[in-house]
Amino acid sequence: MMASGVTKSMGFFGHRGGEDARGAALGYLEMQVMELVWARGEGNVHDVMGRLERPLAYTTVMTTLDRLYKKGFLERRKQERAFVYSPRISRAEWERKRAGELVAGFLASPATPGELLVSCFVEAVGDKNEALLDELERTIRKKRRALERRAKA
Repeated sequence: MMASGVTKSMGFFGHRGGEDARGAALGYLEMQVMELVWARGEGNVHDVMGRLERPLAYTTVMTTLDRLYKKGFLERRKQERAFVYSPRISRAEWERKRAGELVAGFLASPATPGELLVSCFVEAVGDKNEALLDELERTIRKKRRALERRAKA
């Protein structure tokens, strides 16, 4: 099973011992494992091993699941002698965070004007989905109203 839209490293928040480890990244195997756990809802090392697109050692899968747990992507509970892992965040939350980080990173670059990002985004959305372009317009209006209310307060 191939994870769609997987890149070599994808940033996201994480935690270690309750801390927020901003900038944690997901590697290719980690993203594949997350896709499997999202699809199944939960699983142990053997479950994940049996669903990967290529055979991997038990210890490799176990280490990957443990890293995802430590990064804050998975929760785990002890069931008999093994851990059962489940998603701590949903696929939608992951996508939202990735998109936010992409936009924030693009806007933070002094070499690239924000107008370029907006122009490219609107062009891409308009070419693919007119209804989404309408939703974008509604969202912009809503945000402007909220900003105006905040400015008056």
